[in-house]
Amino acid sequence: MGGFNSRLASRLALGVSTLALMAIPGIAVAQDAATGNSGPSGSQQLPVDPAADQGDDIIVTGIRASLRASADIKRDSQGVVDAISAEDIGKFPDTNLAESLQRITGVSIDRSNGEGSLVTVRGFGPEFNLVTLNGRQMPTAFIGDGGSAPSSRSFDFANLASEGVAAVEVYKSGRATIESGGIGSTINIRSPRPFDRPGTRGSLSVKGVIDTSQRGKNDITPEVSGIFSTTLADDRIGIAIIGSYQKRKAGTNKGVVGWRDGYLGNENNWGSLSPGNPNVTNRPDPTDVYQVPQNASYEFNDIDRERINGQAILQFRPTDALTATIDYTYSRNSVETRNSNVGVWFNHGDTSSAWTDGPVAGPVFYTERFAVPDPGCAAPTTLPCNIGKDLSYSGSLTANRAENKSLGGNLVWKAPGGVTVTLDGHHSTAEVKPTNKYGSSMSVGTAIFGVQSQTINFDHDLPVISYTMAPGIDPLNAGLITPTGNAFRNAYFRDEINQVQLSGHYDHDGGLLDSLDFGVSYVENKVRSAFGTIQNDTWGGIGPASSVPDDMFTLATLPNLFPGLAQPGMAQKFYTFNFEKMADLLEGQFHACSQPRSGAQGVPGTCLAKFDTDRRITEKTLAPYLQVATKFDAFDNPAHFVAGLRYEVTDISSAAQIPLSLGTQWVSDNEFNVVQSKVDTTTTRFKGSYQNWLPSVDFDISPFDNVKLRASYSHTITRPGYDRMQGGQTIDTLFRVGGGTGTLGNPGLIPFKSKNIDLSAEWYYAPGSYVSVGYFHKNVANFISTTRVDTNAFGLRTPVGGPRYQAALNALGANATATQIRQYIFANYPQSSNQASGLIFALPEDPALNFQITTPVNSDQTASLHGWEFAVQHSFWDTGFGAILNYTIVDGSAKYDNTKPASFTQFALVGLSNSANAVAFFDKYGIQARVAYNWRDKFLNATGPNPTYTEAYGQVDASASYEFIKGFSVFAEGINLTGSSRREHQRSERNVTVVSPGYARYSFGVRASF
Repeated sequence: MGGFNSRLASRLALGVSTLALMAIPGIAVAQDAATGNSGPSGSQQLPVDPAADQGDDIIVTGIRASLRASADIKRDSQGVVDAISAEDIGKFPDTNLAESLQRITGVSIDRSNGEGSLVTVRGFGPEFNLVTLNGRQMPTAFIGDGGSAPSSRSFDFANLASEGVAAVEVYKSGRATIESGGIGSTINIRSPRPFDRPGTRGSLSVKGVIDTSQRGKNDITPEVSGIFSTTLADDRIGIAIIGSYQKRKAGTNKGVVGWRDGYLGNENNWGSLSPGNPNVTNRPDPTDVYQVPQNASYEFNDIDRERINGQAILQFRPTDALTATIDYTYSRNSVETRNSNVGVWFNHGDTSSAWTDGPVAGPVFYTERFAVPDPGCAAPTTLPCNIGKDLSYSGSLTANRAENKSLGGNLVWKAPGGVTVTLDGHHSTAEVKPTNKYGSSMSVGTAIFGVQSQTINFDHDLPVISYTMAPGIDPLNAGLITPTGNAFRNAYFRDEINQVQLSGHYDHDGGLLDSLDFGVSYVENKVRSAFGTIQNDTWGGIGPASSVPDDMFTLATLPNLFPGLAQPGMAQKFYTFNFEKMADLLEGQFHACSQPRSGAQGVPGTCLAKFDTDRRITEKTLAPYLQVATKFDAFDNPAHFVAGLRYEVTDISSAAQIPLSLGTQWVSDNEFNVVQSKVDTTTTRFKGSYQNWLPSVDFDISPFDNVKLRASYSHTITRPGYDRMQGGQTIDTLFRVGGGTGTLGNPGLIPFKSKNIDLSAEWYYAPGSYVSVGYFHKNVANFISTTRVDTNAFGLRTPVGGPRYQAALNALGANATATQIRQYIFANYPQSSNQASGLIFALPEDPALNFQITTPVNSDQTASLHGWEFAVQHSFWDTGFGAILNYTIVDGSAKYDNTKPASFTQFALVGLSNSANAVAFFDKYGIQARVAYNWRDKFLNATGPNPTYTEAYGQVDASASYEFIKGFSVFAEGINLTGSSRREHQRSERNVTVVSPGYARYSFGVRASF
């Protein structure tokens, strides 16, 4: 650790959260002091105290000392700011930044693959929180499903290792000096600086990780991190080098159900419950809303992740008044996920079902029966005869690499007269692209044909999927597995931010005026997302079962994948396969990539689809600001009043290149696709602009000793997600009997805007102990909702209802099945169909194909959100024990009404939920230990025609360390010790979408520092 001057030890970064620090073992009090100087975007910087070289050094470490000092800082701070700081150089409290942030009151997280990924603050989801690095806006790196535009500006904290982070600051109330973009919060990640702690310091940590979610394995994966910082030439030159390497193996097992839109009980269209169906128990009433399943599967995912981070910082101080900093930050996060699943698909033909009472009726069970292969067929599982329904054995591969690069320069001049001028600029990029020859997200289907009936029972947390095969069909006979449809989705995403900030800070000596901040920021944000898909909708079979060797398949057992969730009656076993081997076989035998049925075009020698959709956004924002701080006495104690105003003007331009659609094909009973040109595209261009005045006011007063009252008012904004802003109409290539779907972006959207009130009271009743209560209210306007328009697109036609279709009905009768109609068209209209490939082509005389085009719009409705934050922090005298409790209550008017059908346009805030933390710790005799319980209530995580909710979730974590020799310590950590499971559903809790069992993750290691 080294010694630190007592003046340094007495102060921490402005606004460090006492609560957050208490949740972490070993947070150092000896953080560099906040002098009030504003750095980039007004974030509080931590320059070294000039008295650091004067001697009288003391060592202050541990949780108890941290709490005592940070309580003083919390009491003296202005506005609502929380933070987490590293205990020592290179020692951030958690291995994942998001997992640390959840310890702060009002902050909760979303997890991906068992790790904290995205942050929700005060009920506002990740897209409502702006993330900056050293006060600079950070680009994001998302691909999503590999075949669509990225949906969020949210920064994924999993991309950045915590070892290179000195502190994370969460600004909950708006400030004129801080970059806009976060209604929930602005989160500033602060990296170490050599001048923060003069001298030579270093740290090396080696860790092993065991993730028990691995399927059948317990591999120990390494994590290594190191940091070296030194100052030279009488502390005039500073150099810091930081590096980390992490390798992780994990797994997720899921029960997944896909649902059709929310229908009213009186509707009668494809997918809804037919009024004439006698096999419906407790049919939903005419005004009840219900959803029927579209597909369901059991799946498991094997995950390999590799993360490399590096930072280099060079500082130069030629004079006491001038400091120059150049920094470079690099992160690379490679994630490969292999998925295997067994699933069923519903055609909504001969069904039976049972339902709970309304107004939102949930399914008890849903069953569908199918025609079985003709007994007279010599080979019922070959292409000419496989008229039976299929049981899907599918596999997929998602493999992408995200790279973040940030090069920045900072020049600070302490001018005469108490003025500090800062010039800061950076060029930062985030880029995601695939790491193999197949694409970003790929799937290959195989199937056993001959399902006689299939059922999902929804009486348990995990939906029970079961099926019955036709006589003579063995679903575990590898020789009957037929290769079917496949898709190779290739995507590329790049976000580039160029930013320049000029700021000034004036300290006034005496009088009412305390300080003055002023400056201007210019941000240019360039976003590109491109994607293309090679797809073969050959769900009836791209070739016979004999085309795939039996030894390609491996038998897997299902119930053991769902500990504590498995139910009697569920499917017991299924076959898996190696994705690369299967993809290469399909290309070698059927030219699945080089000559796909969809007409798409790939890069020669690979399965990488050429980009047929390429969308670009350029967003430019100019923002001057002014902030005045005053200080005066009231009740014999200092009081503060800070007022600021930020003005922003933003211009947006969007260009989109989309594929040219040529026609449609009927490829199987209920599956159609759009044929798109291999080379021809069309381009659209749109523009938008908006401006905002963003005022902020902070006031605090101490009517009694040890009591602090605060009040804040501010305006904040959150800009629309990139997917909503990107121009260009895109239609989905796969459509159904009832029509197709598509999307259209809107670059003319204006930001969400919130008017915020914050009130709080704090009582510091003992050193290191306090009670606080806070109230916040946000009134939000300019909500972005979606509307769906029924329209034809690009003049496309559908064979359904056309002359050939009607001729088949006249000949076969009104109850003819889709299979019979297709066979009739093949036999009587060979010039407009291809029976060998199963294709029926749409003709100009066929009806226009209807598309439901979804587009985002700003709503004229407003919504309010309010909540309470409670925190208790207590140290039990000198015993070394302490505890902390916090609870956040969030409520709002923008809620989703589950009783409205999908055709009813709604808007709602995602992420609204109560949350709580309970932490117990011990810090004495070189031992630091912590047990933490984090809980989050149910919340809406996605909206649109149908909502999706994440159910309440609680997790227990624990950590401990022991310094056995000064500078050397051993440590261990356990995450999700009780294996808490996660579950999501739509309108009814029976409309389950995902159920995933939880697993514990353990780590252990050693750390040396000097």
